[in-house]
Amino acid sequence: MLNWQDFDRIYIRPGYTDMRKAISGLCIMAEQQMKLNVFEKNIFLFCGKTRRNLKVLFWDKNGFCLLQKKLEQDKYVWPKTEAEALELTHADLNLLMQGLDIWARHKELFFSSVS
Repeated sequence: MLNWQDFDRIYIRPGYTDMRKAISGLCIMAEQQMKLNVFEKNIFLFCGKTRRNLKVLFWDKNGFCLLQKKLEQDKYVWPKTEAEALELTHADLNLLMQGLDIWARHKELFFSSVS
């Protein structure tokens, strides 16, 4: 069974990706455009133009895996630019896979004193 906790980092590719791309094309995008090593224990996320399709790419010991999820009625909220994109936590990925908007969540607050 797949456990997201087994992966070190989760990266999102901002903007829209041509969902006709398969493993090889997405690996090249992650290496050349995102400047990341696809053989590390990381997850790479890609979203289509209609924002209904999500692809999840990762290396698994001796080969690449590609998962795809298609929302039937809703759309993913997806960053358009690198500035809007963020590195996701494992909890974020679980929410995103449920189709929830992780960018609308409350920001974490930090205080040093109550007085």
